[in-house]
Amino acid sequence: MEVKAPAWYTGSMITLFFPFGDYALFFLRVMVAVIFLAHGWPKIKDLKTTGDNFTMMGFKPGRLWGTLIALLESAGGTLLLIGLGTQALAPLFAIEMAVAAIWKKRKGMKLVNGYELDLLLMVAALVLMTRGGGAFGFDSAFRIW
Repeated sequence: MEVKAPAWYTGSMITLFFPFGDYALFFLRVMVAVIFLAHGWPKIKDLKTTGDNFTMMGFKPGRLWGTLIALLESAGGTLLLIGLGTQALAPLFAIEMAVAAIWKKRKGMKLVNGYELDLLLMVAALVLMTRGGGAFGFDSAFRIW
């Protein structure tokens, strides 16, 4: 007697959840945006201190790099939140997080309580870059990309 697999199971993939993929990308996009906004808002509010911090960390010129990162995280995070330019912004976020993870690793920080969030955000940005931001964004509503 042959056992038949359910219709939602196709070999190694469970297709039952496939219709929810757009919603998963939407939630991923929103959470990534909120995290970048939460980190970018304090930077944009005090660019002088941000620049000094970037200089102290070894990024020269610190004011330039601090301002660019503050703009990326605050303005880019806002655009990401509304789903506008997701696939164009995502590589910038991924590069930022790769640099942050490498910098922390070189400074001797460990994965746990060190650079795990940087790696997670980098991979999340790569997913958004390759798959888009999902439903409920300007990109999908107006078919911008």
